[in-house]
Amino acid sequence: MSESVIAPDPAALRIVPRRHWGRAAAVVVILVLFVLLARAFAQGQIEWRYVGAFLTAPAVLQGLANTVVMAVVAMALGIVLGTVAAMMRSSANPVLRAAALAYAWLFRGTPVILQLLLWFNLALIFPTIGLPGLFSLRTVDAMTPFMAALLGLGINQGAYTSEVIRSGMLAVDHGQYEAARSIGMTRLKSLRRIILPQAMRVVIPPLGNEFISMVKITSLASVIQYAEILHSAQNIYYANARVIELLIVAGIWYLAVVSVLTPLQMLLERRFARGMALSR
Repeated sequence: MSESVIAPDPAALRIVPRRHWGRAAAVVVILVLFVLLARAFAQGQIEWRYVGAFLTAPAVLQGLANTVVMAVVAMALGIVLGTVAAMMRSSANPVLRAAALAYAWLFRGTPVILQLLLWFNLALIFPTIGLPGLFSLRTVDAMTPFMAALLGLGINQGAYTSEVIRSGMLAVDHGQYEAARSIGMTRLKSLRRIILPQAMRVVIPPLGNEFISMVKITSLASVIQYAEILHSAQNIYYANARVIELLIVAGIWYLAVVSVLTPLQMLLERRFARGMALSR
């Protein structure tokens, strides 16, 4: 006859927390690397007083303002073009669909810097632009660095935004389209009144990411002499040869702008995520 087994009293057991040796090792490695990196920058040949002196230089602050302005207007142009292209892509007209596909293929398939250079040198192709019989002006006068950067960044952004908006439209239940059709709405009116407002719940969070990326992509406009942060920093270090110091200044301001936009994006995502949850 087998002996009965007496279970131990749970109150008498001692709870031992699990040891996370991998986490501790990772923390130690990261801290050591951070200390070594900070020490290297502190002991390197970087004149930090120049960083502090030029951080609020008028030319740098003007470049910061130009960066923000360009990011806002180029993103606005991209949203308008992207919305139109997404609506064309969902059209039953094969010509409109083909035009939207060609637009996305062309501007997503070529580098942004190439597009900026093409717009800036448009005068080499078209010496004058205008409407016959109404007005005409020299392309070299119209295609300023600001205008070339706006067209290059905005049109390129529109190609990417069109796919973002189209994905939001596809996320709307097909019954919404049928309901709009059943009450006699035209396709354009149903898109404007029913589909797009619902699609925005899905579209707006990724558009926040696109806007943050746009702030950094404006640095490419320095190649066409648009006076954003990087171009302003370059003009200064061409004069005083403090290359690293001025690049650090530009990096600090880019990080500052992104650090402000990131929590705003998170708040926007939470708001629209809450709206989606309440609508279910």
